[in-house]
Amino acid sequence: MRSTSEPRVWAGRAAARGRGRWLLVAVCLAAAGCERQAPSPTASPEVPDQVVSQFTLTETVNGQLRWRLTARGASTYRGLGVIRATGVTIDFYDDGGGVYSHLTAREGEIRTATNDMAARGDVVVTTQTGTRVETQSLRFLNRAQRIVSDERVTVRRGGDVLSGVGFESDPSLERWEFRQQVRAQVTSPSGRLRVRERGKSQ
Repeated sequence: MRSTSEPRVWAGRAAARGRGRWLLVAVCLAAAGCERQAPSPTASPEVPDQVVSQFTLTETVNGQLRWRLTARGASTYRGLGVIRATGVTIDFYDDGGGVYSHLTAREGEIRTATNDMAARGDVVVTTQTGTRVETQSLRFLNRAQRIVSDERVTVRRGGDVLSGVGFESDPSLERWEFRQQVRAQVTSPSGRLRVRERGKSQ
């Protein structure tokens, strides 16, 4: 791609699925550079087709924003059907258009066929109500609208701290469950944290 003194924008509708669709926008600054590789019949699927900086991916349903992902950089692998990103941030939006949870991670991967996402490395999710989730690996299942992890996950809210191996929640983090090895330190008398271990009473 020819460098210019002005930012260049590459945009396109990458997929449409049911009522939902996602719009991919990537901005390549001249200082950062932008590389695009022509597809080759003999090219390895591990070689990116495109490398961009200042990457943004959004999904809307009936014109309403559902989530927005931004990243410091991203590489598209058409042969694998994935986009790999670094410096990842994801905002999840409620029906009123407000952000109700915010995710950060060192890196992430998006499955282009489903918009399922995986976040890895110092993953933190915070909500407007004060809940904080910490782990090293987390997945967002787009169709089911669920956040899941097979790693140890720590949930903090106020003075309450719970952790366990295996985790599942809705994106708002209002209710979640652990699969096993649950540890709890609950100090709030109101019991604000609503949690259960799978297979046991709440």
